[in-house]
Amino acid sequence: MQNQTVHFLGNYINGKFVRHHRPDYVWENKSPADLKDTVIKIESQLDQVDEACVAAKNAFEEWSTMKLEERSQYLLRLKELFISHAEEMAVLISRETGKPLWETKGEAAALANKIDITLNQSMKLVADQVVENALPGVTGKTIYKPRGTMVVLGPFNFPAHLPNGHIIPALATGNTVVFKPSEWTPAVGQFMAQLIDKAKFPPGVFNLVHGKGDVGERLVMHEKVDGILFTGSYEVGFKIKQATLGHYWKILALEMGGKNASIVWDDADMEKAIYENVIGAFSSTGQRCSCTSRIILSRKIHDEFVSKFYETAKKLSIGHWNSMSFMGPLINEGAVEKYIRFQGIAKREGNESLMRGKVLDTPYQGYYVTPSINIVNDASAQSVYQKNEIFGPNVAVYTVDDFAQATQIVNSSDYGLVLSVFSRDKSNYETAMRKCNVGLVNWNRATVGASSKLPFGGTGKSGNHQPSAHFAVYYCTTPVASLEDTTLFDRSKILPGVQYG
Repeated sequence: MQNQTVHFLGNYINGKFVRHHRPDYVWENKSPADLKDTVIKIESQLDQVDEACVAAKNAFEEWSTMKLEERSQYLLRLKELFISHAEEMAVLISRETGKPLWETKGEAAALANKIDITLNQSMKLVADQVVENALPGVTGKTIYKPRGTMVVLGPFNFPAHLPNGHIIPALATGNTVVFKPSEWTPAVGQFMAQLIDKAKFPPGVFNLVHGKGDVGERLVMHEKVDGILFTGSYEVGFKIKQATLGHYWKILALEMGGKNASIVWDDADMEKAIYENVIGAFSSTGQRCSCTSRIILSRKIHDEFVSKFYETAKKLSIGHWNSMSFMGPLINEGAVEKYIRFQGIAKREGNESLMRGKVLDTPYQGYYVTPSINIVNDASAQSVYQKNEIFGPNVAVYTVDDFAQATQIVNSSDYGLVLSVFSRDKSNYETAMRKCNVGLVNWNRATVGASSKLPFGGTGKSGNHQPSAHFAVYYCTTPVASLEDTTLFDRSKILPGVQYG
């Protein structure tokens, strides 16, 4: 598969790959790690959006009425295919994203794990519940019903793992799916569809449509769609929210960006704090919603931390995905332009450039850049540099005199995804848990690296209070309550003023 163009199969609709003889538009997807490597040539057909949604809606009744044990058999077959094709999946992810192969092997392995966690743990959250005497002498019951057809809009940075985190819970709970992968990672999306096809899911249960923003817009607005499960930027998530204001019945689960902070206090394990924050800031070339964008230091350790952090960051290896480099490229030319532009913005706003990010020349023609570190001299929620998600390998460093000031800086952001606290004093961590407006708080661990056995979601511009991971089964279902009365009619309980019988 390496450097060989993947054959385009078409959209996957109603159990078959379908190509249109006259597509609306076509494009080539080249690897950001090596622009000489054409990964796949893609075609998009707008009217197939309707075909996919109709197929999903038609398949819903049979799929949703299957017992969980029956649906599980399909998912367990898919699990085995994820395992047996993990190496191919990892290589394809690396080619399309540029991420190092050591990293994408972890992503590929997570696909099968998601099925295990969903079936063995998450489904317990939506098991039927019985409440004795919900009313006097009446049994109460809650069941969780699937919502219908769910559209999954995938991101480029984790093109298999993140959409899979929506797809598997949706299918397990009895929904049908229409999946649109990112236009930057269509080959990974196609490969996922091929594996689902091999698992022999009933026709229409899972569908795939390729395209850019126009296809996503049609999916979001389609009348046969009951929910949109999205991972991506705040800007796109906001447009989805606006577009569906009139579609009040649709569930929206929006996983968006982050401007994540890490507080390093004066009693922290310095060696661990430096390593974890380097990983947090520069993993995936900064292209994670959970990457560390801001490091807030106690003044007592500022000089020591900054010196060692800088020395470690400047020695990070950057290169092709098939090398043992730590960082690969950014995803495309636009991402490079944005990254470089924010270096200038940071400087114009009076921040000190400790390590300047720049375009990097490598033996491969790709979108490689170096990491960057800026010292913030004036914390300001109005700063363009400080408030915007850059989605690149950049980190801003702040200095504070007390912990309360650190939490204020954390909360100055419109985003609220992840916070890390490095301190031996657990009370600092507990204070941050209470006071900081974020969805995840890690103690002595980097902001990156969440567990699928826990909820994952943020506040503010990071999400809309529909956490994914372990809790994804909640937004894939709707609870239905019932009162079950098996007693005989009691005439003594006829209400006053009712003449009956």
